[in-house]
Amino acid sequence: MRLYATVAAGGFRRHATYRVATAAGVFTNSVFGFVLSYTYIALWHERPHLGGYSMDDALAYVWIGQALITVCGMMGGGFEDELIERIRTGDIAVDLYRPADLQLWWFAANAGRSAFQLLGRGVVPMAVGALAFRFTLPSGPGAWLAFLVSVALGSTVGFAIWYLAAMSAFWLLDGQGVVQVVWLSGLFFSGMLLPLTVFPGALGEIARMLPWASLLQVPADVYLGRYEGWELAGAYAFQGSWALVLLGVGRLVQAAATRKVVVQGG
Repeated sequence: MRLYATVAAGGFRRHATYRVATAAGVFTNSVFGFVLSYTYIALWHERPHLGGYSMDDALAYVWIGQALITVCGMMGGGFEDELIERIRTGDIAVDLYRPADLQLWWFAANAGRSAFQLLGRGVVPMAVGALAFRFTLPSGPGAWLAFLVSVALGSTVGFAIWYLAAMSAFWLLDGQGVVQVVWLSGLFFSGMLLPLTVFPGALGEIARMLPWASLLQVPADVYLGRYEGWELAGAYAFQGSWALVLLGVGRLVQAAATRKVVVQGG
């Protein structure tokens, strides 16, 4: 475990060195936060309590989305291009022969990246939004803690999704097509554009059951206090179940990829 803790710390330090990129990301998230906020204000003026949210809740949802967009990997996991490139060039064979688990290695690196993104590109946009707009805040430290737990679970689900997308390159040679599909799915089904509670009928029911709901919709609802007691436990169970299923599938894919490398190497 010390090895993976070191990898996670390395992932944090690595992304902390990209100061200009971080500042640009904070600026971009803040600008999009303002654009979406005024769009939501106009929409909620016409349809008050749309999706079960008040105006203050809806504005909070906007800024939560901007804070978590890189933390939970709604539009990219931050590592998939590097992993795909290693698969394409064959360098992945070295990784598979190392005395370290490939999935755990990348999970640890991604955990460090996510932790930095939460601090570097999450806190500042939320603070900017809080200064510019009146929106709902958690009621106390317990609510903040519950939110952070949900964010950690959402980040884990996000990693598992992008790991599978990247590993597809073992059979497709170029995983960019899969990456584009996952990118579009994350943009739409995470609730990045509109809360999934706004989606009508069967589309909404399906969207709220998909793993992408774990990336934003569930953490946002935990933040807004829409889950309490057993409902909160159920929200965690939803995220945790998707994390376990997707990580499990990832291990099966990894095992198949390892066999493929061994056979080709032999």
